[in-house]
Parts: sequence; C-alpha cells; structure tokens
Amino acid sequence: MAKYSDIKGFTVQTVSSDPAATQFAAGSWASDAPAPQTTQSAGSFGTSTAAVSTGGYNGTAYIQTTIEYNGSSWSSGGSMNRPAGQSFPGFGTEPSGGIAGGYKTSGNAVVNNFESYNGTAFTESTDLNTARQQAGATGASATAGIVVGGTSGVGSPPDTTGNNNVEIWNGSSWTEISEINTARFALRALGSTCPAPTAVVAGGENSGTKTGVTEKYDGSSWSESGDLNTVRSQHGGAGSVATSGICFGGEGPAGGGYTVYANTEHFDGSTWTEVSDLSGVRMSFGTMTGTGSAAIAAQGRAPGFTGLTEIWSAPSTFQKTNEGQLYFNSTANAFKETITDLPGATWASGGNLNTARDASQGGGIQTAAAYVGGAVANPPYQTDAHEQYNGSSWTETTEVNTARRYAVTTGLYNSLLFSGQGAPAGNQVESWNGSSWTEVNEINTSRGYGGRAGTQTASLFASGYTTTTGVNNNESWDGTNWTEVAEVNTIKYACAGGGTQTSAIEAGGHNNSGYIDNAETWNGTSWTEVADLNQTRGYFAGDGTNDVDCLVFGGNTPPPANVGVTEHWNGTAWTELADLSVARGNGMGGAGSGATNLCFGGTADPGRSASTEEWTADVANKTITAS
Repeated sequence: MAKYSDIKGFTVQTVSSDPAATQFAAGSWASDAPAPQTTQSAGSFGTSTAAVSTGGYNGTAYIQTTIEYNGSSWSSGGSMNRPAGQSFPGFGTEPSGGIAGGYKTSGNAVVNNFESYNGTAFTESTDLNTARQQAGATGASATAGIVVGGTSGVGSPPDTTGNNNVEIWNGSSWTEISEINTARFALRALGSTCPAPTAVVAGGENSGTKTGVTEKYDGSSWSESGDLNTVRSQHGGAGSVATSGICFGGEGPAGGGYTVYANTEHFDGSTWTEVSDLSGVRMSFGTMTGTGSAAIAAQGRAPGFTGLTEIWSAPSTFQKTNEGQLYFNSTANAFKETITDLPGATWASGGNLNTARDASQGGGIQTAAAYVGGAVANPPYQTDAHEQYNGSSWTETTEVNTARRYAVTTGLYNSLLFSGQGAPAGNQVESWNGSSWTEVNEINTSRGYGGRAGTQTASLFASGYTTTTGVNNNESWDGTNWTEVAEVNTIKYACAGGGTQTSAIEAGGHNNSGYIDNAETWNGTSWTEVADLNQTRGYFAGDGTNDVDCLVFGGNTPPPANVGVTEHWNGTAWTELADLSVARGNGMGGAGSGATNLCFGGTADPGRSASTEEWTADVANKTITAS
C-alpha cells in the first residue's frame, strides 16, 4: 500500500531570508537618509541612532560645522572651536563625547587639541600630550577615552610614519600608557562606546605598508589577536565591547596603487569573520560609530565624495543554520539546501610553529593539534620536539623520549601514539597521555614514512619504508599489541590519508620507482583500489574522518618540486580545491577532516617552514538547480 507522504509529498519551510550561522552572519546594511555634508575623515562619535559628525573635507574645502543623526534624519549641531580640518579621532556618546588631535589647514599642522561635546556645543579642554592625526579612539563618554597610534606627519603615504603612542583620558588629564606593539596610523578602534580602559584596534598602515594586525588592551598591556582577513587602512569601525565589533570598507594595497573595499568583518574577541558587505566600496568615512550589532557608516569617499548613510543591523532573533536543511526562500524565489561548502573553502594563516621542521606528521583536529618529532636544520637533525596547537598558537610541551623523523602519529593532542622511524628505520612506539610519554610495545616491522589512521588505542600503520625498500605491510594496534593484518595492494611509502582503524584511505606516495597517484581504502578487513589522485605526488599530508571523507595537500612531485595542491575524497572521486598559500612537501603535518584541517611545517622554498595554514569549509546555503 502506498504511503501518504509518497502521494502528497512533504512540506518545505518557507522563509524570507537564508538561515545564518550567527547573529552577525545574519546582519546586513540598509541605506538611510543621506548626510547633508559629503565629507571624509570627519570626527565622529555616538551610536547608530544618536551620532555626531564634525569637520572633515568635502573635496573642495575643510569645514568646522557639525551634523547629528537621530536614527532617521540629520540636523545641524554645534560647530567645533578649532580651525577647519579633518582626521580627528572621536569617542563617547551624542550628549557626552569628544574629538582629539587631527589635522588643521591653517598652518598645515597636526594638533593635540581636545574638545568635548555636551549635545549642543564643543568646549576646549586639556590637550593631548602628543599631537597626532588619523589615530584610533574609543571610550564610554567625554570623561573616559583612549587614543591610540596615529601620525604626526602631514604628507601622503608612503611619506607618513605611524606611531605606537597610547594616551588615556580620565575627564581632566591625559596619561601615556603602554604602547601598542605595531606602530601605525589610519587604524580603527572598535566603536566609540567601548568602556575604557579596554580597547581593540585593528588594521592601519605605516610608511605605505598596510596591515591587518589586531591588538587588545586589557587595562595594562596590549596583546595581538587574530588579524583582519583583509589588510586595510582608512576603514570604518564600530563596537561597544572588546568582544564584539565590526570593521568595514577602507583601502588596501593593489599593485602600485590601492583598492577600495566594501567588505565587512565581525570580531568576536579573538577572530574576524566576513559578514555582509556595504552596498558599495567606500573609505575615509565621515561618520562611523555604534556597536557590533547596530552601527552607522556615513559619508566618505567611494572614490568620489558622498553623503551616503548606511545602517548595520545584526538581529538578536534569527533562524540558525542547520546542515542538511531544505527550505524555500520566498525573496529569492528558490529552493535551497544547507550544505558544507567544500568548493568555497580556503586556506588561511595560523600561528607559526616555535621550531621550523619537516619529516613528521600531525595528530588531532584543527583547534587542538600536535606536531611531534621531525627534522631540523642543524645536527643531529632528528628532533624530540613536541608542540601543541590551541587554534591560534603553538606551545612547546614535553618532548618525546627518542628523537625521530618520519615516524607515524595517530590520535588526539592529549592522547597520541608515535610509532616507527625513518632514516634509519626503527620500530619504537611511544604513547602520550596528555602530560608524559611512555614506551609501549613495538611495531613488528621496523619502518617509517608510513600511512596512518585511528586513535591512540586503535591505530593503523600501513605501508612505509625500511632501511632499503618500500613495503606494503599493514599493522593494527589494539591499545596493547600490534597485529599484522591484510597487506596494502601497492607497495608504497611517503603517502597520505586518514580515517579510523576500520575505515581509512591511503593515497599517493612513492613505489620504489617514482611518485604515484594510486589510492586505496580500508574497511577493517581488506584494501580496495579506488580512483586515483589528480596530482601524482609523495611526501605530503592529509587527514580525514573515514574512507569517504579525507583531505590531502601539498607534497613533492618530480623532479622533485613542492606543490600546494589540495584534493578532497568523497568516497567516489578526488576533487581539486583551493591550493595551500605556501607550496610545501617533505613531511609536513596535517590534522582534521575534509571540512576543517590544519597544515604545518614541511619544506618550502627556501627551506624548512614554521608556518601553519588552516582549512575551513563553512556551512553554506546553496540554491538547488535542476540537473
């Protein structure tokens, strides 16, 4: 008898906008009433519904006048006392804010003036200790603020040099405090309502060089956090706390000139994530203030002068993304599904290893990985180094008992198995419990350069190289002993792959005659040859969750040469995806899955590398098309 669902089908949810991963991913910019002053680089402060913009340059003249935004329209406010100019960092709220430093046209000078605003008029107050323009500023009110970096120069880049000076305002005086680590100007502090003395600054430039460096102030010192994804200066920024803010627009390097951006990034306290763009490219904003969820971006250059006003809104109530979701978007008039977007995934820079090395493997996942042993530049070459990655930086920890290279690593960062050795071949095995290494039972066949899969208590060591030749031996570890099981079909070493003890894949490598593209899967009992790699290679890295989800990357090809090629295995075929930014080979580490992975170390021109790259395939909403 037929099922009702077969006859009538099933209901698909209808939504007006795509689901989003976070509140800020659901955010968007909307145009509002244009500002009556088409200025760039004005002084601004306040919120998205009560903002102040004063001074700036309109393409013809520098001005002193002030305008205010109330959430729907603009009106005139009290003018500055200082001469006309631009590039004044501002902080505070509409009835209690201020502008500090900046550039004035009379005398073509950078100044240290500070003026506070009471909602009606500006009043001159105590000057900054250091005159500057194009600084970053943030603060809760006209009596609590912080001014960071800037420049005392009046020329155009690359003749302008940034500084790292920081001053804090307590309502009556300015005090110099700890300097930022990277000197720069045209940087951005997150909003103008951050409660001093905490702050976040991002981007900027120094002597013509743009940066994406982000630094956080905790009340006593500055520390580096995750960089902006897009290096830029002259951008806008907003954020009420040090754990939520946005940067938008700005200019970045492009050949001998520059590129103006529309993209927006959200900061969660450690990492920047791309969110919805401005309606068009823009830089040197006249008004930029608010919070990470409600901000204003007005005026500026695009590249012509404009009064365009856009409001950023990230709703607290939104439909959250669920992988595998099927729905109908009524606005787009399209059926969509939410899937892991492997074709759209890219590699991004991570924290550097403390010791540059190659000839080893990795264990763990992208945010909790380990790199054990390997080879370094100086005798005795083999190293006992052991480093662990927390998602942003590597920390040296307890060394393995015996220095080795080309050994096999399986397991997680806090429960590892380090087996075998290459050059010369060995059979030693050590187990890591999160604090110390212990020698355990040896593998049956001494070798290194092998393929691996599994965990600390359920591992697979396949193929490898003895003192004279590649082999197809395959051994399984039960937490106590190694047992020889069905051999790999093709003799090989220097291969890559991953998975579990009962569901794994091994690909590429060297078969004693040359590099190969062969791939085989393991079902816990036997090996089966499957589709070949697209790129013939060996001495590369990879990892995966099972025999239908594996990512491999980098490696050596004849004669040999380093490559950055990345391929994903879906159980049927290999698909080429975005390359590593640094081509590398000779045994770099890998840790993770097809959707999130990590590449570190290896050999890259001109030598051993310490760099780390992170691979992330986000969940994305894709339109379903007829095929």
